[in-house]
Amino acid sequence: MSDYLLKSVCYEGQIRAYALCATETVSEAQKRHDTWSASSAALGRTMVGALLLGATLKGDDKMTVKVDGDGPVGHIVVDSNGRGEVKGYIANPSVSLPPNAAGKIDVRGAVGTQGTLTVTKDLGLKEAFSGQVPLVSGELGEDFTYYMANSEQVPSAIGLSVLVDTDDSIKAAGGFMIQVMPGATDETLLAIEKNIAEIPLVSKLMDAGEQPEEILDRLLGKENVKVLEKMPVSFKCDCSKERFSTAIIALGEHEITEMIEEDHGAEASCHFCGNHYHYSETDLIELRAEALAK
Repeated sequence: MSDYLLKSVCYEGQIRAYALCATETVSEAQKRHDTWSASSAALGRTMVGALLLGATLKGDDKMTVKVDGDGPVGHIVVDSNGRGEVKGYIANPSVSLPPNAAGKIDVRGAVGTQGTLTVTKDLGLKEAFSGQVPLVSGELGEDFTYYMANSEQVPSAIGLSVLVDTDDSIKAAGGFMIQVMPGATDETLLAIEKNIAEIPLVSKLMDAGEQPEEILDRLLGKENVKVLEKMPVSFKCDCSKERFSTAIIALGEHEITEMIEEDHGAEASCHFCGNHYHYSETDLIELRAEALAK
């Protein structure tokens, strides 16, 4: 198991904690979208955040995270589910910026500080649940933390970290989410706050060989952590030629006829994974027949 997420309870139920290694998952997205450094970090952090939030869902439940800032990367859209699967894309993959004052990738400059973070959950009910908060930082970790406190009323600390190499490839990606349960003592919270303030970047620790288990131990103290589940995570897109065919049929007879007469075929591409699906003239004639039969 390469990329995985740990779910744990800590301090005898006062705290819920999650830690995640997502290096290969974020790397897959970087390769598919050919993202440059700032875009890689922004998309990667959003994917890590969506995986952490997705870990609170049941298996088939899913969520969409949309970051819509005023920075040059434009909007970021990431889907995740309760099985540790994630896919995502960024409007402008070709953003590279000078380092920020701390010498790190300027994610705030890439994402922007004006805009919104929206989380929409599909829990298999009649209507989806949606919560939205303004961006408070643009660094994304603070923005996800603000979302949890304001939209879900769960005091949390969320750390998102992506280490990008000089060739724009992903060296390491990971993160953590600590949730405070009712009844948590001030003593517990002070101890955790101290550990969060002192921990190095998660991606740097992972690049040096540390695993999610060790991240949790650093944050919460080994003696306080009880791991409940170890869940694999991966980049996975559920697009297919069949799904795009359904969308083409929904366009109706007139538009399909135009495709046949003007282009003698069509190509559909998936925003999330970049896969391309080709439709010949014969394919389109068959889809038009299905549209007429509806």
